[in-house]
Amino acid sequence: MKLKTSAFAIAIAAMAASPAFAEPVLMTGEWTKGLCTAWNNEPVLTGKLTESGWVKNDKGRGFKVIQIYRSECAKKPTAEIRIALKDGKAACVYGGAVETTRLDSGADYVMDAETRHWEEMGRGEYGPMRAMFFGRLSFDGPMGEAMGNMGPFEAFLTLVGKVPYDSRSCAK
Repeated sequence: MKLKTSAFAIAIAAMAASPAFAEPVLMTGEWTKGLCTAWNNEPVLTGKLTESGWVKNDKGRGFKVIQIYRSECAKKPTAEIRIALKDGKAACVYGGAVETTRLDSGADYVMDAETRHWEEMGRGEYGPMRAMFFGRLSFDGPMGEAMGNMGPFEAFLTLVGKVPYDSRSCAK
């Protein structure tokens, strides 16, 4: 009887020591829902990208697309957010798995980096200029538009550090 009681006690202790709910895997559709919420709570993104006209460059679709991924995990984007002008703000209207199959290089963005670099940018250790200069962040999209919005671009990268995640595995 004592052996059964000890095994039961160990099992209960193990369950208590582990979190009840694990964080979503970084750059998955589930994690990107939190990224979308964080975007909408960041005044630099919602305000400055409206003021600069960035959000209006949507090629007539009504939204811009940003797709992201971790380069050691995939060779193509695993997560997507869509940004649209809503109530006078550059609002995230979708955050999840990649759905947009045809991007417009004059309006949309694709970014990838190794996990450790996403984490460094998320902590604010460096911004997009340094990341791209040293090859830590790959970027496709309207470069001139991005260069004119470096403050919001940096604010976007730091969102990675504000949305809880698990980086021990890759998106499936």
